[in-house]
Amino acid sequence: MTTSNLRINLDRLLKRIEALGEIGAIDGGGVCRMALSDEDRRGRDLVVGWMRDLGLEVSIDRIGNVIGIRAGSEPGNPVMTGSHIDTVATGGRYDGNLGVLAGLEVIETLNEAGITTSKPVGVGFFTNEEGARYAPDMMGSAVHQGMFDVEDMLSVVGTDGSVLSEELERIGYAGDVPTGQFRADCFVELHVEQGPILELEELGIGAVEGVQGISWTEYKFGGTSNHAGTTPIRFRHDAGYIAGAVSVEARRIANDMGEDQVATVGVSELSPGLINVIAKEALVTVDLRNTNEAKLQQAERTMDDFIVGICKAEGVSVESRILARFEPVEFDRNMVSLIADTAETLGHKTRRMPSGAGHDAQMFAPNCPTAMIFVPSRDGISHNVAEYTEPEHLRAGADVLLQVLLTRSD
Repeated sequence: MTTSNLRINLDRLLKRIEALGEIGAIDGGGVCRMALSDEDRRGRDLVVGWMRDLGLEVSIDRIGNVIGIRAGSEPGNPVMTGSHIDTVATGGRYDGNLGVLAGLEVIETLNEAGITTSKPVGVGFFTNEEGARYAPDMMGSAVHQGMFDVEDMLSVVGTDGSVLSEELERIGYAGDVPTGQFRADCFVELHVEQGPILELEELGIGAVEGVQGISWTEYKFGGTSNHAGTTPIRFRHDAGYIAGAVSVEARRIANDMGEDQVATVGVSELSPGLINVIAKEALVTVDLRNTNEAKLQQAERTMDDFIVGICKAEGVSVESRILARFEPVEFDRNMVSLIADTAETLGHKTRRMPSGAGHDAQMFAPNCPTAMIFVPSRDGISHNVAEYTEPEHLRAGADVLLQVLLTRSD
């Protein structure tokens, strides 16, 4: 068999997806495996065990990123793939997990075929990609590639009051490998699309050209509690009204700016939270994304100006805190072309497309040629227990990954 005819073992890939999905399983077929939780520890132990079974040299860095390397016939930087295994609280079985487990399947396929690549081939999983327990997201890969300072991230306090460094120690994944020094020959991440485009257009593979810029901001509004029935509107300082207005403004900004701009109010909390009391306090998060940095900045300015104006008019105070801010990332054109050409050679209908979600790959992009492979998500659903990708699409994505890694490691 020539390497161009080599294919992954779908049954083996599906069994690993099922086994990992049982750790932190929740009703409806989903998964809750929050970063550095007990479930995350169990998932890590399972994947690390598989890495060692495959003969990989496993290392763990100071923020808990795990890298497994398969030696090549020549020394040098490894051809890398991987993703993450942490999930949101109501996650699915494919987001992140597919990229890690498909990487392991590629390694096992190479082992079975007795192929020794010229360059080393590696697979990794990165701590706290989701950012659901500790902000910001893509934390582990950003520290890994030197974008974030490791000491700053180790001191982050989670939504549950836990300290990241203490949880790393507790679950046994506080490694000693320095961060910010690892460099790959290239990085390719296989991921479910998490959107509807590939399915709607009846395509099998997306060659991802880049990642949208992301702006996460938390706003705290302070007003005055008062009686809901006896306080005239003109005398109110209503933090709840401001929270609602921000949500409406987010949608207006997205509609006015067009298709590339999206805006979401993901958290809206009122205090004291009583039906007959004007809200004294409100907490709101705003998520703005665009593939164009100038337009993303425009959306940020528009939202900030709106908030300043409406708070002044209502007599409500405001405090803001940036939770995460990433500029749009453009992937390496040659890598994108390699993915697209490989997919088409394997007989898959393909399109080039951006990613609307952040991914670990974007942290590698400044330091090595990087790109991503997307496979369809049924009904465009992700971060949801109903997340699902057809086995035929899983096979297609993993086969493309295999051939791309073979080409790059030759």
